[in-house]
Amino acid sequence: MWHDASVSLDSSRVTFAVQTRLAASPGRTGVLRTPHGEVRTPAFIPVGTAASVKGVLPETMAQIGAQALLANAYHLYLRPGVEVVEEAGGLGEFMNWPGVTFTDSGGFQVLSLGAGFKKVLAMDGAVPAAQVIAPRAARLATVDDDGVTFRSHIDGSRHRFTPEVSVGVQHRLGADIMFAFDECTTLMDTRAYQEASVARTAAWARRCVAEHARLTSQRVGRAYQGLFGVVQGANFEDLRRSAARDLAGLGFDGYGIGGALEKENLGRIVRWVCEELPESAPRHLLGISGIDDLFTAVEAGADTFDCVAPSRTGRHGRVYTADGPLTLTRAASRRDFRPIDPECDCYTCAHYSRAYIHHLLRASEMVGGTLATIHNERFVIRLVASMREAIASGGDHALTELRTRVLSRYYPA
Repeated sequence: MWHDASVSLDSSRVTFAVQTRLAASPGRTGVLRTPHGEVRTPAFIPVGTAASVKGVLPETMAQIGAQALLANAYHLYLRPGVEVVEEAGGLGEFMNWPGVTFTDSGGFQVLSLGAGFKKVLAMDGAVPAAQVIAPRAARLATVDDDGVTFRSHIDGSRHRFTPEVSVGVQHRLGADIMFAFDECTTLMDTRAYQEASVARTAAWARRCVAEHARLTSQRVGRAYQGLFGVVQGANFEDLRRSAARDLAGLGFDGYGIGGALEKENLGRIVRWVCEELPESAPRHLLGISGIDDLFTAVEAGADTFDCVAPSRTGRHGRVYTADGPLTLTRAASRRDFRPIDPECDCYTCAHYSRAYIHHLLRASEMVGGTLATIHNERFVIRLVASMREAIASGGDHALTELRTRVLSRYYPA
């Protein structure tokens, strides 16, 4: 039985209000309101793929400033199963997370388990296409116009995701924000394939909207869930703009900007898309956390971002500092009794040394990855919050000044 007593159904719609705009670019601050709380934007949304930021308690994520967490519908569908999460009262109740929840649709798994061998997205000429586009027989996901057939990476069992299945899974998971099912491509795919993929994603988006409306009408007494469409189109301006225009006419609650793109084109692509989307709608950039990329995306108009990198790199001893990344497993940290970053206000930096975390990581003690992850997540959350504060207090000048100060230290070369 669904128990959601904390939600006021009088304010059950997902809304977004712009508060401050930059003069020279589409960047802005705003407030994304959901039945389970607000997200003040720009904001970084940490990833908890399987309803957990690996090694870190949800309570700790709240303490370090996370306003929302993003889980993955495909992974939760496989394990523990949507019926378990639904019976627990939904994703937030299941993981004891009091804030806003997002779920990805499974669209990235279309790439990572399918054509995108080793998850390589870039097209720089250095890697042959045959080493990036996995042979069909080796794929765990195969795409057709109706949907995607997956073979589970856990036990090899076969599963079928269509737009209707993905939306249905996410409705049962109960996240505040969910994403329409899309096909994520690699940049090694041809122009012709990118065109076909954008058309397929648009058709799936229409089916997602219809299924979302049908299921919402049946969910009497339960809080409204927002549905975001996902704009694809790789590096092609015409595809990105046409995809954004098509989705803008479908009445989504917000929009995701997804797919493969080259780092040097990030700002242009986000700006192309934002110029075509409704000004009143929130824009979420999927899978981005590079320090310079965050500044670029904020200036170009993205409101929220998610990425697994802070936790994944933290577990392996790679941590962020104001003076650039640091690898704690290296010998230089063995007798370094300073905090990871003396300027950081996180729990890890207040209580633990580089030497201690180095020891834990080298000894394969799980707490080492936990402490490093807490620091990394806090570093990125605090950085994006400082961008928000700069835009609100000083506009273009303050954000430019912050960017220059941060990046000149983080990338001294």
